[in-house]
Amino acid sequence: MALTTFQRSEMKFILNENQFQILRARLDQYMKPDEYCKCGKDYAVYNLYYDTQDNYLIRSSLQKPKYKEKIRLRSYKYPIFPHDEVFLELKKKSMQTVFKRRAILTLREAYDYLEMGIRPKCDTYMNRQVMNEIDYFLSLHPVKPASCITYRRMAFFGRYDKDFRITFDYDLRSRRKNLRLECGSFGDALLNEGQYLMEVKISGAVPKWLADTLADMGLYRQSFSKYGREYTRYRMSDTHMGSDGFVGDAAIACSDYHS
Repeated sequence: MALTTFQRSEMKFILNENQFQILRARLDQYMKPDEYCKCGKDYAVYNLYYDTQDNYLIRSSLQKPKYKEKIRLRSYKYPIFPHDEVFLELKKKSMQTVFKRRAILTLREAYDYLEMGIRPKCDTYMNRQVMNEIDYFLSLHPVKPASCITYRRMAFFGRYDKDFRITFDYDLRSRRKNLRLECGSFGDALLNEGQYLMEVKISGAVPKWLADTLADMGLYRQSFSKYGREYTRYRMSDTHMGSDGFVGDAAIACSDYHS
């Protein structure tokens, strides 16, 4: 059963192709690939970020407060049918600790809830609790679709610590038109060609072997937000700058979603 709550620390690093290949080879001794990443395979991640009309959530996040929140709809496969499984995620960050709550819904349920306020029926206690949290969040922050961000991912877990995870994301694409997950993966690149975003996700201390490896390679953690980078680039575009200094509404849906 998919997890619906997470609490962990996250560290991010930007790697070039050579650094990725070296680090990837070193992982085999200490980690094993995700079940969807065996034999060198990867998988796609589709995200639809929601924000207020004036982009309050991402604007406040970029000010680096001690506490911040964001909400997104996520799928780990290309969702083309109304009954396809998706995750509605409420992500919170306090200092260096990340808390994530996610409800497991169908694509149709998620759209109906976010766009029309129709709360889905929740079959499990945890789903109901998560939806209660999301209800409260949305009562404070009325949101609309803001940005689609998609990428390819390779993921690995610690051999002896399931809470220890490393992911490599690449081919990051973003767009502010066709804001539906079922429209697929396309848009402007968020990283340079040959770059990888590595995320170290752990609930305890960083293993010594990893700390030593990062030091030997001269790799240092960076502050990086996919949605933050997308919004910064978008806001700097003169064609999208509103008279009030905020980005205007660019949420243009793709073709009508058929049930």
